[in-house]
Amino acid sequence: MTDSVHPDDITVVITGSDPTIVSDAVHTAIDILLGDTDASLALEEFALKGSDVDDDQESSVISRVIDAINTPPFLVPRRVVVLRDAGSLNKADTEALLRWHQSPTPGVALVVAGSGIRTDNPLAKAASKFFNTTVSSFGKNRLDFVVAKFEEIGVNANAVVLKAVADRLGEDVARAESLARTLVSLYGSSPLKFEHIEPYLGEAGAVTDWDLTDAIDAGRVTPAITAARRMLDSREKVGVQLVGLLQRHYLKMIKLSESTASTKEEAALIVGGSPFPAGKALAMARALGRDGLTRAIDLVAAADYDLKGGVSYGGKNEDDIDQTDLTVVEILVARLTKMSESARR
Repeated sequence: MTDSVHPDDITVVITGSDPTIVSDAVHTAIDILLGDTDASLALEEFALKGSDVDDDQESSVISRVIDAINTPPFLVPRRVVVLRDAGSLNKADTEALLRWHQSPTPGVALVVAGSGIRTDNPLAKAASKFFNTTVSSFGKNRLDFVVAKFEEIGVNANAVVLKAVADRLGEDVARAESLARTLVSLYGSSPLKFEHIEPYLGEAGAVTDWDLTDAIDAGRVTPAITAARRMLDSREKVGVQLVGLLQRHYLKMIKLSESTASTKEEAALIVGGSPFPAGKALAMARALGRDGLTRAIDLVAAADYDLKGGVSYGGKNEDDIDQTDLTVVEILVARLTKMSESARR
């Protein structure tokens, strides 16, 4: 991402869904743009808080940004002006910054950052560099992000170790950069094993709903149970919420099985969302058939009853997870996954 920033770039626009990752990217861009120049003399930062400011305050911030980017460097070869939280920039302010970009002050670079800056934003389209730091929820994208961050910062770890780190971080990939910097400060360029890194990883990050449902639908028992345990362990969901997620998953399939949908686009029109997951649900509905879907809903309903007082397996385990939640959920997930495995044969 920002390792592609060049010291001579005029305008850099950075967006993304995670504020920490956006902030890290801004920090990297500033370092590249400033080089060896003293930040106390060459860096000026502003923040636009969107809904937290009224129109007058917003105009005041932008007017100060305009003044800053029109001020030539003094006693330094380069100045960098940063505007953070800029996702809510209005049309007039965007056009003002765009006019400056078209006739920039020599020796001045502008970094604009914030969530919600679209690729079709005129400033983003005109910028010297535009970066979207959003990391997809899918496992491969999280792994790619961790690999890129560790390489960028200089951590020496092989593919197996990096995969273990990405799995442990889960959705919390924003920790990858600070983790990598910690490891480099401790170990330099020495080759690292997972046992070197594990003490600095902290608690396992959350995983997405898709990590669980995709593993169940693929008939992969161990990954499915691991995902369910991560959801409970990270406190992302309690047992009844996880069961509710699975109920919605199978009710969506039943709705598709009762429809005339034959393509992923038609499926998306029926259940909502994008065509790709809708197409997967349609394929799974066909594989399970009416009997399989009915059985799945029965299993989910039984688990829901058990979690609401039907059974009790004691208090909490050594990981502070409710034993009843854990036991009921693991049994349910294992049974549903085995059903998918049989249906795919």
